[in-house]
Parts: sequence; structure tokens; C-alpha cells
Amino acid sequence: MSGKTCVVTGANSGIGKETALALAQSGAQVVLVCRNGPKGEAAIEEIRQGSGSSRLDLLMADLSSLGSVRTLASELQRRYERLDVLINNAGAALPKRTLSSEGIEMTVAGNHLGPALLTLLSLDLLKASAPSRIINVSSEAQRHARVDLNDLQFERRKYSGFAAYGQSKLLMNGFTLELARRLERSGVTANCVHPGVVRTNIGGASPGLLFKIIVAAIRPFMLSPKQGAEGPVYLATSPDVAQLSGRYFVKCKPAESSPLLRDPKVRAEIWQWTERMTGRHWE
Repeated sequence: MSGKTCVVTGANSGIGKETALALAQSGAQVVLVCRNGPKGEAAIEEIRQGSGSSRLDLLMADLSSLGSVRTLASELQRRYERLDVLINNAGAALPKRTLSSEGIEMTVAGNHLGPALLTLLSLDLLKASAPSRIINVSSEAQRHARVDLNDLQFERRKYSGFAAYGQSKLLMNGFTLELARRLERSGVTANCVHPGVVRTNIGGASPGLLFKIIVAAIRPFMLSPKQGAEGPVYLATSPDVAQLSGRYFVKCKPAESSPLLRDPKVRAEIWQWTERMTGRHWE
């Protein structure tokens, strides 16, 4: 990965930090995107010590804020001549329906719309650096998620943290599949990956006591963040997947995504809604 520039969002802890560490160890220049400054600085220092790399940068952004994402994308274009790998890892599961500063339901804003907008705004840089790769960190929660394309922000439906999280990852997968179709012959691949059931802080604001009890019971059987990073790192670095695009992986193996996404009409509607919400349209 020497000479390559990789961006990892949500890189101050968990899977994101371990992914950034592995990429730094492989010789890449790694840009960590974090929401919390002190935690981001601590992660940079830890990765520096663990990799011996000095090619580490920290950029601040809140992926649930579309304005913050636009600022981040502008900064990436200003500071870097190339972008070889974009890993959209940042995500959250929220117990109560909460709105972002722009009035968008927070789970769909941070888990789907923010990463989608960052991707769309970074396409020129990715294309100029081709062959390049987009990796969206998804979840098996998408497999059984239900989606109401007329109520994606739970304005009418009863809100559930589980439902909102699963839906956001389903939207991410649908967007990734459609993006890959549009990027054919561009030299840019787009894939999504479920990293496994990993011990991370994504459920820090967990959806209720039952969720906490379940997590506590299965925690000893969960993967470590380092193990969880194996899938994203594989998709970012392996020559075996250099030509693969529009695929869903579970860890390092191709898998089927939600049956709902086999319908091109559903994928098209997800894409159109994403364009409308982000204000960024395909050129």
C-alpha cells in the first residue's frame, strides 16, 4: 500500500482504529476522520506507536451533519492529490428517535446519508486515482430489515433502534450496489462488508435494557475489533478483489445481501431518495 492514500471514518476506536492501524502498517498514508478531537489525537498516537508510521493525518467531521461532510470533502480535495481507498466505517445505533442539526433522523443521517454524500463528493478524486476502492462497513442487521420508502425517517412508524439501524444499513447496501453499477469501467470499485459481531461501542447509547442484557450475554463470544477489521482491510488491500464491485461480503467472503435489494426498482428508489436528501446528484 506504499504510495496510496486511505481515508477511514470513525477511526478513533473499534473497527475503524484497527483498520487504520493495519493500513498504516502496510505502508499507506492514512487519514483518520473522527468526531472527537482528543480521542482522535489519542488514536493517531496509538497507531503511530503501533505502526512506526509518520504518514498519519486527522480530520474532524460529524458524519450525521451533511454540512460537516461537505466541509470534510472540500478539505480532502484541498489537501490530497489522490484518494485510493475510502472506508465509510462510522456508524451508530440510537435508542430514541433524534434529529440531526439539519432535521434529519440521526441514524439514517449518520449511517447512510453522511457516508453517501462523502462518497459522491469524493468521486472525482477517486476516479483520478484509479484503480481505487470504496468500502462501506455494513451489518447483517440489513438482511431482515424492513424498509418503508415513504417513511424512512420514522415520522409515522413507531421508532425502534434496531429497525432504524437495520434500515440504515439496508439503504447503505442498496446505494453501494447502484453506485457500483454507475461506476462500471471507471476503475473505481464499490463494495460493502459485514465485519462480524464485534465488541465495539456502537451500542453505547443502546436501545434499551434488553439490548444491554443480550450484549452482555454474548460479549464473550464476540470478535475483537482487530478481528472485525479483517474484512475492511481485505477489501482495501487484497489483489483478489481488485476487480470485484457491487458485492456484499461477510468478513472476507462474498455473500447475498437482503433479498429486497434484488429488485432494481428498490435500488433505484434508494438512490433517488439519497440524491434528494443530500442535494448531490449524479453527474
